Amino acid sequence: MRNAVCFLALFFCPVALPAAQNAAGKPVTIDAMLSAHHAWPITPEWAPDGKSFAYQKQSSMYIYDVASGKSKEWFQPQKLEQAAQRPVLPKEFGWTNRRVSSDSYQWFPNSKDMLVSANGDLFVVHPNGGFDQITKDDIDEEEPKLSPDGKQILYRWKSNLYVIDLATRQTRQLTNDGTPTLLNGKLDWVYPEELDLGTATWWSPDSRHIAYFQFNVKDEFVYPQTDLIGERALSEPERYPQAGTPNAEVKLGVISPEGGETKWMDLGSTADALLARVAWLPDSSEIALERFNRVQSKLDLLLCDLANGSVHPILHESSKTWVNVADNLFFLKSRPEFLWTSERSGFRQIYRYSNKGELLGQLTSGNWLVTAVSAIDEAKQRVYYMSTEASPLETQLYTVSFNGGERTRVTKEEGSHTVHANEDGSYFVDTYSSLKRPAETLLKAGDGRQLAVLEPADTKDAGEYDILPSEIVQVKAPDGTILYGRLIKPAGFQPDKKYPAIVSVYGGPHARVVQNAWDGLSWDQVLAHRGYVVWMLDNRGSTDRGLAFESPIYHEMGKVEVADQRLGVEHLIGMGFVDPNRIGITGWSYGGYMTIHSMLLAPDVFKVGVAGAPVTDWHNYDTIYTERYMGLPQDNARGYDASSNVKNAGKLEGKLLIVHNIEDDNVLFQNTMQMANALEQAGRPFFMQIYPQKTHGVSGPLRKSLYEEMANFFDAHLKGGSAPSEDQR
Repeated sequence: MRNAVCFLALFFCPVALPAAQNAAGKPVTIDAMLSAHHAWPITPEWAPDGKSFAYQKQSSMYIYDVASGKSKEWFQPQKLEQAAQRPVLPKEFGWTNRRVSSDSYQWFPNSKDMLVSANGDLFVVHPNGGFDQITKDDIDEEEPKLSPDGKQILYRWKSNLYVIDLATRQTRQLTNDGTPTLLNGKLDWVYPEELDLGTATWWSPDSRHIAYFQFNVKDEFVYPQTDLIGERALSEPERYPQAGTPNAEVKLGVISPEGGETKWMDLGSTADALLARVAWLPDSSEIALERFNRVQSKLDLLLCDLANGSVHPILHESSKTWVNVADNLFFLKSRPEFLWTSERSGFRQIYRYSNKGELLGQLTSGNWLVTAVSAIDEAKQRVYYMSTEASPLETQLYTVSFNGGERTRVTKEEGSHTVHANEDGSYFVDTYSSLKRPAETLLKAGDGRQLAVLEPADTKDAGEYDILPSEIVQVKAPDGTILYGRLIKPAGFQPDKKYPAIVSVYGGPHARVVQNAWDGLSWDQVLAHRGYVVWMLDNRGSTDRGLAFESPIYHEMGKVEVADQRLGVEHLIGMGFVDPNRIGITGWSYGGYMTIHSMLLAPDVFKVGVAGAPVTDWHNYDTIYTERYMGLPQDNARGYDASSNVKNAGKLEGKLLIVHNIEDDNVLFQNTMQMANALEQAGRPFFMQIYPQKTHGVSGPLRKSLYEEMANFFDAHLKGGSAPSEDQR
């Protein structure tokens, strides 16, 4: 766009949650949700030696020493921002994808100093908190990257690359052909959005070379975004390749930080190819490149020669549907081998290869997924990885040897874990939660032993509010597939009463809504406290269940998803406490698409819908996402027509509210306008609420208006217009 199993936890101290089953707590309202107390989990920046990590808490950066178990304040980023003393200059608006990753904090190889980007300038912060200001100018050094030897900083400015020599403070310009449409080391909008590629530059391990992508976006479709808030309308065009239109041509080049000519790798035309991942071999001798065909049914791993630019394939993956993009390539430093993750079995597993592409062994296997490789201990020849083996509703950390064999589960606590490990996995920071337990952050040793509680479970909201329990429900599809649903019964639930129900849906690839993770003061809780049964179901096509579960949507988005959602509602009605004539549905993005599509394909089930930022016709969405699942429009005209809400607008029978930002950079407002036109032409009444922001989601003070509009719409059409009480506002 994009629990059921309990385990005895080692080193687990139960936390009392007085409101989890205590109706004496306050009801969860929109105001309570928007003012909820958030304890943001610690996200560590591990030092290269793996013995300490830095983390930001509130307005300060802290450093934690593992050996002593002590934390101390290091520096305040705000002071660096003040030191920058940037003049206030008018800034031209530019569309930058939110998934572009620019590291504000980077350790030097000595594990003592840190490079910090603050307010557009660069600083080196020393162990005592003192700092040196490296740049002090009117330009923003975009996406700065410290060289592996800690002697140079690469950055970008106006589509060109530059290097700062830290010893002399001199700046060298490496490229000079950058333009608004020829981007050196800069990503276009769609690559980070749909390939999860956060950067377009890579230092070689020996700091002697820089690999970079050059994007030529001149043939990409330009969508005419317009800012309508000012005294005069302002054009803010966005390069957004819609399905079937040209992608950027992308080249991979290598240049010396000393300057000189770029050596381009011999990839031929990339007009119908996607360059998804780049990695240097540890000895800096070659570059590995992952290249997809346009519709992503084929993936080649290529090795690129620095001397002459030649490339040769060493590994190939293919699928009858699509090959999922992943961070799946890990070169070993101690031997000429790499680890590779693949879904060739139907489930992503880990394999070991020689650098010549020879398969040396399979490390993991089973009908579950490896979701990430967290660390590699080359000395002990072990891999740490995240997996759904315990349950498709949660993620746990495991370890396995390079030779495969018996796997060891490292995290023991029930629920969903997010792990940030040091390089060899000897230590890791683990943040986990479950449906019954708020998030807690622990420091652990590589064998799973708890070393410290970094952030205890925050029970403030759970102690103050009546957080209604979630129940996991299994629904069997006609083909025997188990679908997982999550049910929240309304406050004051009476089993002999018939309640209106609201289905909260996403339904699309690479996401799920049913998970064994803490929900807290959520929108679902608000709806349940307003008297609704709240139901969620992960239909086929959603993530973390394997390719066989995902692939039924291939070339016909919307069909199986709506069928599964109908099945889920039928199961819900069969429980006996839901009024089948008062069922609503709501979702955002793909969930907005699913809201409308469900109302069109199953009008007998879904009577009321609130669709947020909906895709209404897949011709309008971007190339990389859409063509992965639907193919090219000219090759699948029937599928595009069948999946289109616009072309099926005449089937609408229920009450529909569409909400959308007019300058949404992801799901373009064109979708909503086409849907409005089609509904009007078909004589189908609907409601619409427009917001003026430039993002995919409604944020800031406007969120209260958004939620009130949505809640009141459901109240009016599922409850017969009953006004909300004061404590529901």
